[in-house]
Amino acid sequence: MIATLSGTLITVERGDRTALLVEVQGIGFRVMVPGRLLKEAPAVGEPIHLYTQLLLRETEMVLYGFASAAERDVFAELIKVSGVGPALGLALLNTLGLTDLVQAVFANNLRVLSLTPGVGSKTAQRLVLELKTRLAAWRSHSGSLAPITGATAEIQEEVEMALLALGYRPQEIAQALQMFSGKGLPANTEGWLREQLRFSVPRLDNVTTLRWLEHSKISVDIKDQ
Repeated sequence: MIATLSGTLITVERGDRTALLVEVQGIGFRVMVPGRLLKEAPAVGEPIHLYTQLLLRETEMVLYGFASAAERDVFAELIKVSGVGPALGLALLNTLGLTDLVQAVFANNLRVLSLTPGVGSKTAQRLVLELKTRLAAWRSHSGSLAPITGATAEIQEEVEMALLALGYRPQEIAQALQMFSGKGLPANTEGWLREQLRFSVPRLDNVTTLRWLEHSKISVDIKDQ
């Protein structure tokens, strides 16, 4: 399996399906990607690094590319859901983004899932039913985090899933969650996310996180620790 691809961006194909042509040592790879990836993609002629998954069909091999390993892993779980193929998997990631998709699944938010073209109420229900279990297994595989004092199991799970989706490593999440354990934080997911990101952003310089914060309107007072 081709897990990553690093090369030079040669061409961008826009339209109903977005694809990138990436040249690696003289060989051009056509990679299908979520449309929103173009917002972060380099200019043509510049180096690019993608996390990829190769799917084999009867008549062809198709390579799919993503900005993060977490996005690739969730895509792999998406296409295992009954009735969800690669095209719909890309559409879900393109419409909702990784974090909103994960949160919608764990919150049983069928309305948000149905914002994706091609996802009706029945498909949304299957996504919640099947993907929640798959994402829980993915979370455990990524690294199980020990329970902490002061947060319910449900809140901790939501925080962990959101941060894993943003690309944080389990060790980083565990360190920050333990740091804020027992400090009387608000009994809600946003409160824990705010404090975790306040701790993590200065160290990780995570551009994706900053963009997500702006999108979600979670105010974080970033200070030197």
